[in-house]
Amino acid sequence: MSIELLPENIRQNYEVHEWKHAAAIFHADFAQEWDDLIAVLDAFRLYRSWIVEPGGRKSRVASFIDGFLAERGWLEKGFQTRMVVDDNTMETPTHKVDCFKNRIALEIEWNNKDPFFDRDLNNFRLLFELRAISIGVIITRCDALQDIFNRLGRGSSYGASTTHMSKLLPRIEGGGGGGCPVLVFGIKPELYIEDE
Repeated sequence: MSIELLPENIRQNYEVHEWKHAAAIFHADFAQEWDDLIAVLDAFRLYRSWIVEPGGRKSRVASFIDGFLAERGWLEKGFQTRMVVDDNTMETPTHKVDCFKNRIALEIEWNNKDPFFDRDLNNFRLLFELRAISIGVIITRCDALQDIFNRLGRGSSYGASTTHMSKLLPRIEGGGGGGCPVLVFGIKPELYIEDE
């Protein structure tokens, strides 16, 4: 596996999985974007205050990653796609990708309902088939964080039907991303910091 291309500290702090040689392709063909990804993963920490604060539209986790990557030229992007059959044109816009740069699509799924993974993977599959992206990346949480959520009294907010690694892996292994190379990172307890 080409996961060994990731720095050791990233492999220690994240649960990492790949399909269709995603890390090798990413590292070899998209060096600047690879450096951006390594930088955001290296800078990220999961603060207690982020977990205990009430939910809202966008989590502090997603805001940190979005903001960090935006400073490096990544942007939220929707794709205008259409299907043409004879003289009939049907607009088929895709779901917006959280962070996009130079054919790399990155989604952050911190605490959404788990069907969001289906939406992300289907979007990766379609955009890859249309040659709009080369790699799909998902950052989520690994299952081991549940002990921290439970200890902080937030376990029910991060329940079994929300986005975490054990909900994602079967979807990818079942072919949810189609032919798209996919690289996923699960935030581990090693990144947790008591800031309160």
